[in-house]
Amino acid sequence: MSDELTSALVSLLVVALVAALAPFIVALVPRLRVPQVVVLIVGGIIVGPQVMHLAEPKSIELLSNVGLGFIFLLAGYELELALFRQRPGKLAIVAWVASAVIAGVVVGLLAVMGLVRAFVPVALGLTTTALGTLLPILRDNNMLRGSFGSYLLAGGAVGEFFPIVAIAIFLGSNGRFLGLMSLLAVAVIALVLSLIPRLGRGGRLAQILTEGQNATAQTTLRWTVVMLLLLLLIANTFGLDAVLGAFLAGVVLRRWAPGDVHSLEEKLDAVGYGFFIPIFFVTSGMSLDLHSIVQAPGRLLLFFVLLLVVRGLPTLLVYRSALPRPQRFELVFLLATALPLLVALSEIGLQSGIMLPQNAAALVGAGVLSVLVFPAVAVGIGRRVAPSPDTVTGTRL
Repeated sequence: MSDELTSALVSLLVVALVAALAPFIVALVPRLRVPQVVVLIVGGIIVGPQVMHLAEPKSIELLSNVGLGFIFLLAGYELELALFRQRPGKLAIVAWVASAVIAGVVVGLLAVMGLVRAFVPVALGLTTTALGTLLPILRDNNMLRGSFGSYLLAGGAVGEFFPIVAIAIFLGSNGRFLGLMSLLAVAVIALVLSLIPRLGRGGRLAQILTEGQNATAQTTLRWTVVMLLLLLLIANTFGLDAVLGAFLAGVVLRRWAPGDVHSLEEKLDAVGYGFFIPIFFVTSGMSLDLHSIVQAPGRLLLFFVLLLVVRGLPTLLVYRSALPRPQRFELVFLLATALPLLVALSEIGLQSGIMLPQNAAALVGAGVLSVLVFPAVAVGIGRRVAPSPDTVTGTRL
């Protein structure tokens, strides 16, 4: 066995151990109400190269990227496209556009002051929402039901998908025009994939797929993974960020998922949350540049506050006629939670040489801090407010 393989296995074992211990840590400190995501990130920091040096993130980078893919696959799957023809979707778009305008003004001022060099990545980062990261927290606290769940899912989806589209156009390796053409090409491919199951509906292939979904063949799960990896590869080939392919894979999956859909959802949760997604969060903690954060802690606090301001102010105003004040504040903190796209934007900025290393570290650090703080605040607000009838009786979207 080579030294490289041994190192990768050791790192994977350490990461798997952190992931396995996380539920026990959460259960042992119930008063803190710490989400498992937070424990995974902090655990990654502790076992990473900057503290105990028990694991090396580079050796399991591929598995971490697949975990990131699963986050956006599940986020895309949760998205109901019909919402965008309804009030929740329209308000979500208005709120995100307002956030983008505020982000442009704020980051422009920071650039004039010499604090920011990478205008587009930082501005986009302030408009993102970590819907995929929030999903386990939202499910555990029953926050996806009723009308509030509709507004939350729509706002989270827009905060995840619109920045992905902007990354493809403005930060893709092909340039803006070719980036837009590449985006359209990948979207067309995703649309074609969504139509394929209709061609074989009722035939022998559909029968094989349905009969094997709960047997050892696990047909639907295997083809879901194939579709995820295919769209990741296609997006990468077109010079687009892989998260776009993963998100589109989730949207496509919702349209063609055959057979027992509930069973498929449980399997995706098991594979994603049971293995790949924890690897991504632990690796994110391991990769956090603590040295740069310690050197410039003010930048981290600045971006942390801006995440709340840029996403929060429009939310309070845009949803004033749709949600009562307590739920609007819940929505503010949830939509301001960001992490996976901040990691992607920081990597793009560093690879292109346009982002200052201390800003990349501070942006990711602010995202980690937002996952630590904002959902907990939102859950606390929700528990202090009596649930409305539609929140109790509503169905899962």
